[in-house]
Amino acid sequence: MKKITEFNYENKTVILRCDFNVSIKDGKIISDERITAALPTIKYLIDNNAKIIIMSHLGKIKNEEDVKNNSLYIVYERLCELINTKIIFSSSTKGPILEEKIKSLKNGEILLMENTRYEDLNDKSESNCNMDLAKYWASLGDIFINDAFAMTHRKHASNYGISKYLPTGIGFLIEKELKGLDLIINPKGTFTIFMGGAKIEDKLDYINKLLPKCDYLLVGGGIANSFVAVNHNVGLSLYNKDKINELEELLNKYQDKIILPFDFKVKNNNDIFVKDIDEVDDQDNILDLGPKTLSIYKGILDKSQTVLVNGTAGKYEEKGFEEGTKEILSKVNSLKANTVIGGGDAIASSEYFNLKQFSFISTGGGATLEYLAEGKMQCIDN
Repeated sequence: MKKITEFNYENKTVILRCDFNVSIKDGKIISDERITAALPTIKYLIDNNAKIIIMSHLGKIKNEEDVKNNSLYIVYERLCELINTKIIFSSSTKGPILEEKIKSLKNGEILLMENTRYEDLNDKSESNCNMDLAKYWASLGDIFINDAFAMTHRKHASNYGISKYLPTGIGFLIEKELKGLDLIINPKGTFTIFMGGAKIEDKLDYINKLLPKCDYLLVGGGIANSFVAVNHNVGLSLYNKDKINELEELLNKYQDKIILPFDFKVKNNNDIFVKDIDEVDDQDNILDLGPKTLSIYKGILDKSQTVLVNGTAGKYEEKGFEEGTKEILSKVNSLKANTVIGGGDAIASSEYFNLKQFSFISTGGGATLEYLAEGKMQCIDN
């Protein structure tokens, strides 16, 4: 795959795929890390007189309500604050209005196209990599630069698809990511992964592939609940009962690697309790790790030379359940080790607690896990 510096951009229209899938709350961007991470690539294209079409997705689009809630216009407003050049927003993802706006671009100017997943309302054309859609989008430009690292594990029309029809290269962010992730691709010493998050089904394939590569897997959030539910009551907590048999097999096979929580912070009728694993009852909702678990986890982290943090320990945004995520991040921040944090939730929590002293911060979640598991990326190596 070529690099961004290997093309002549003079008077050329460049399609730049970014990942602006930012977290938004109450109409405001919580973290603009994924926007600022793309700035070196964007500014390089501006300085080299390219006409730039930026494409990105935001959220998942399943119905018209999702369309209203996931417009990239909020990202357009932030880009206008960060970049000193003319930026046009197109609310159309295809058709004559979009095409006319692109034709009006001058060297060094930008058009940000509306959420590529708006096309998912049409038989999931974007997410299923409809090649007719990809060919149409490719027809709008001369060169394709992929800088959406967090999407390199997914074959969408706007990344993998476009690359089949245009000369293609990778941007500075993907270059930086691949270099930074060498820390965990070739880990030194004891390698520990902390994995949190809501849904075990989103990460189970990665867990299967990563367990042979790491020394310890520490779990939190809904992922921990699903593991715990194999042998214990988790009450009203989020977990996946359909994966119990598969998780039981993993626990039996990797009993020395998978470290489960010993206690939790739970909510019961709006009251907060700390309960041991055997004390959780039918009305409890597990929302954070308990102090015994955190002590064990921090002890393992202390003896680790390489650490990956992916996800959070619990519902850290809710008062009373901040401690698990904060203590895990604080401990990893203090280590004299190679430490990598990856994924939108993990990055947002590190910014929330102002704990950002890691060896490398990766903008990818699933992409980081896939690269670690497979050693390659679908949209780069294929």
